[in-house]
Amino acid sequence: MDMLFFLQDAGAGAPPAGGGQPAGPGLGGMMVPLVLMFVVMYFLMIRPQSKERKKREEMISNLKKNDHVLTSAGIYGIVKQVTDQDLTLCIDERKDVCIRVSKASIANLVKASGAPADSEPKAETTEKKS
Repeated sequence: MDMLFFLQDAGAGAPPAGGGQPAGPGLGGMMVPLVLMFVVMYFLMIRPQSKERKKREEMISNLKKNDHVLTSAGIYGIVKQVTDQDLTLCIDERKDVCIRVSKASIANLVKASGAPADSEPKAETTEKKS
């Protein structure tokens, strides 16, 4: 146990190898890792997020009548009327049930009005050869 205190005291009393202050990394040595972390964060987080935001804003600005949309609340509807801040969705065509929602609540464009309807996969019939 006395040996442990001896080793600690020996290291504390010795002056550093340059005379005065111990040499540490300079300002440039500390800035390089920070700049590299920012560049990596930009390409992994900020850039893809801004691309997605621009894509969503373009989708919302191009909404028109008879587009099939999905709201952020999970409601599917057909756009019946578009104004500057909101739009009217028809959620039940047979009973003519329509609601007014904000454009910001549109999560996804399911089908554009001019797009062809998704065709059902056709069942292939194979003829047996006898």
